[in-house]
Amino acid sequence: MTVPKWYRRPDGDGLVLRKAPRLASWNKSSDPDQVRLRDYLEDTAQLLSPQLTADGPWALLLEVGLPSARDLVDMADLDNYAFPLATRLRNEDLVAVWCTKRHAEISRVLAAPARETTGPGTTYTVRTTASASTTAYKEQVRSAVVDAAEIPAGPVQLQLAFVVGPQRNWLTLWKPTIDALDPLLGRTREDRDWHPQDGRITDLGLHVTVDASLGHDVLLSIAAAPAGALRTDDHR
Repeated sequence: MTVPKWYRRPDGDGLVLRKAPRLASWNKSSDPDQVRLRDYLEDTAQLLSPQLTADGPWALLLEVGLPSARDLVDMADLDNYAFPLATRLRNEDLVAVWCTKRHAEISRVLAAPARETTGPGTTYTVRTTASASTTAYKEQVRSAVVDAAEIPAGPVQLQLAFVVGPQRNWLTLWKPTIDALDPLLGRTREDRDWHPQDGRITDLGLHVTVDASLGHDVLLSIAAAPAGALRTDDHR
């Protein structure tokens, strides 16, 4: 069976976004948030189009700039920034998505050929068998980290490496997987399951490998640490 692969963060300064990044929205299509999201996605796809002409595995990097008064570890969840853009750009060759947030007046985006690297030193691995839309999936993911120590207060770097079958849309695994990581991230409220403090994630790396032998199962490796402490040979 294929083991999870990890990919380097794309190198380079990236392109300055002409429209501010937008969070995923599940409102009706005519809602102003949806209209602004579509405008941002189309403009960014056009901006990136010269970088998306090469064949072969590629990686996406989105660097979200937020106002200096904004608390970086409260809300503004990175998977909700990464998901709509990755969905808009996704093809079978997209194997890694990186997303960060920082205090800055501008945001940047970069697409580049994917380069495999060694994984982080400490990982938690689990094979899930349940549908990702069920509580059972989250319970299986949580079982991998249930005995892990909660990461001390402050910003977090998280990497998730998935191995999936060819029919699986790996992007839809991001949210339910992160929802199950409250043992690492802490809970927003002690009495609420599946509501981790995921706003703490300021550096997010997501990787995928396809293996037909898995069928509908998912093999997942998780690496998390205080921001700046999680190292692979590519970490900047």
